[in-house]
Amino acid sequence: MSIDVFWRIPTHGEPGSHRARDPFRGDWFPGNDNKTLSGLGGGGDDGFTYIDYLAEIARAAEISGFQGGLIPSFPNTDEPWVIAAFLARETKNFRFMIPFQPGFLNPVVAARMTASLQRATGGRALYNVITGGGGPSQLWWGDPVKHDDRYGRTTEFLDVLKGIWAGGPFSYNGQFYQVEDAGLPDPLSKEEYPEIYFSGSSDAALASASKHADYYLSWLEPLDLIKEKFARVKERTDHLGRKIKCSIRVDIVARPTEEEAWREVSRGFENIPKEVLDRYKAQNAGDSVGANRQRGLRPQTINSYKDFILSPNIWTGFSLLRGGQTLGIVGSYENVAARLDELVQLGTDAFILASTPHLEEAYRVGEEVLPLVRGKSGASNLRAVA
Repeated sequence: MSIDVFWRIPTHGEPGSHRARDPFRGDWFPGNDNKTLSGLGGGGDDGFTYIDYLAEIARAAEISGFQGGLIPSFPNTDEPWVIAAFLARETKNFRFMIPFQPGFLNPVVAARMTASLQRATGGRALYNVITGGGGPSQLWWGDPVKHDDRYGRTTEFLDVLKGIWAGGPFSYNGQFYQVEDAGLPDPLSKEEYPEIYFSGSSDAALASASKHADYYLSWLEPLDLIKEKFARVKERTDHLGRKIKCSIRVDIVARPTEEEAWREVSRGFENIPKEVLDRYKAQNAGDSVGANRQRGLRPQTINSYKDFILSPNIWTGFSLLRGGQTLGIVGSYENVAARLDELVQLGTDAFILASTPHLEEAYRVGEEVLPLVRGKSGASNLRAVA
């Protein structure tokens, strides 16, 4: 049984390494006020744009054996639906995981958009359904709906989307959506229904995931918490007569030796500006249960990168280097492969991996780490493509 492995496509630009925030690549970088455009090192336009850089990363990941790429969706990124359509022309079989919050789209429109993308790309689209972190970050999108109601809305959205996919006529009368005699027309209704990766750690999230998700997606957490979370969502899904797979989104720093990997992290930590560290200490996670679980793993005192080492090869300071989730894997190629295999043994069926810079690291991880992951079968030279 193969393990699906995806790479992350950084639609927000990125620094050239974990060690420093300069130079930037792609476009802009979160938290930096001096937006840096693509171009020559000494300045000047070389005709190479941010979308060209993203296309290079997608091609590198495809060549290196990744099945597809997650195109992130944050206030500081481009729109994943649009980027996926562009990058599909630059790759052959690479799949595009599109994150979106269902409350921001009408489910009928979303079904038409997705089926059109499936038709144009040969079925390479899949979803990462997210339901929002609450608080100010949710209001940025103009969404005041409370936590559990957002998941109720997500469930109804997916009810409708699935109902009309087969062609209809389909009618639905819910709290958030009402449709009458709706359905996709041929040939859109013949397209493959997209696989659904579903994020969320609360009970409301797990209830929605158990009804609709193909893959439950979690950030990396301590192994005992991951095991407990996977068991909860699988139990709920079993009660509905369905099966669900589980997946992990995690950043990694992999080098030929463990010492080299930690040296990369140490140099990156030493270059974190004081104001970034102060913001980190004061950061509020909103009503996101997953973000609060990650926040609970922060060290009480911060004097060194070593204060963030949670267990062998597991480091909780990644959000300081590049934003986003906090836990990641640091070590030699063999160390990282071993930690991924531990997660496979806990029930992980797919990974979304990332490292900075995403272009060179796609080649490194694809060539040096993935062949060492033995997966569930124990076969050597396991690769990502199913």
